[in-house]
Order: sequence, then structure tokens, then C-alpha cells
Amino acid sequence: MQIKHKYKGFTLIELLVVIAIIGLLSTMAVVALNNARVKSRDAKRISDIKQMQTALELYFADNDNYPVAASAVTLGATTTGVLCNIAAGFGNATGCAGETIYMGKVPANPTPNGAAYTYLAVGTDDYALTFTLEEKTGELAAGAATASATGIVND
Repeated sequence: MQIKHKYKGFTLIELLVVIAIIGLLSTMAVVALNNARVKSRDAKRISDIKQMQTALELYFADNDNYPVAASAVTLGATTTGVLCNIAAGFGNATGCAGETIYMGKVPANPTPNGAAYTYLAVGTDDYALTFTLEEKTGELAAGAATASATGIVND
């Protein structure tokens, strides 16, 4: 009579192969996720800037000029969190009380990376909104870009 041994389970080689495959797949997933995060932040930046342009055009339609700013204003800070119908245009909620509000919450740059959004008046009939992209997005190259009344361009 012959005794047959039936072993249940996996060999060490089989386990090592499965662990290596899982490690490779998880590495690929992390790389893809980081790339998706960068693209998401850049898409948000462009969306924020286009919303700011729309709000600034509404301001211009009511006032025949863009908000006055002698030097670059960092957008989305507590003192520049609202775009309303005051001479400087940007203020906080209490400074805009009773005024027409064009943008109730001025966006700030999504973190990490990028640079703060800034606004600068260029005379009374134009402005410059500056922002930074992490990667090429559509027609825009990675790096600094500027939006104005005429559109968005790379610096």
C-alpha cells in the first residue's frame, strides 16, 4: 500500500510571485494617482481663473472699470476673500456689507504646489490675474500664466 501525501497550501515561490505582483500593481496605482492629483489641481486653477474673469466682467459692466489695485493683490486671503462693488473691488464680508457681491468667495491656489493667485489692475480697462500650472494643460504650458480681459496666456 502506497501512502500519498496531499499538501494543502501554497509553496514559498508561489507566495513570493503573488507578493511581487501585488507590489508592482500598487506602485503603478500610486504613480497614476499622483498624476491624477496634479491634473486635478491644474484643472481647478483654470476653473478658478475663468470664474474670476467672469466676476471681473460683471464688475466692469457695472462700474466701467476693473477694481483698482496699485500693486499685486493676493487673492483668497481673508482681506481679499470677496469681490464686491467697492473701489478696491476685493474685501472681506464685512467690508462688502450692503454692496453688490460679484463673487462671494474668491478662490485661493489649491495646495500643494503652484503659486498664490494675484490680481493687478492694468489701467482702468484691463487686469492681470497670475497663477502657476504644474503641468501642460490644454494649450497652456507648465509654469506661470496670466489671464486678462482678452484671455489666458503663458508668461
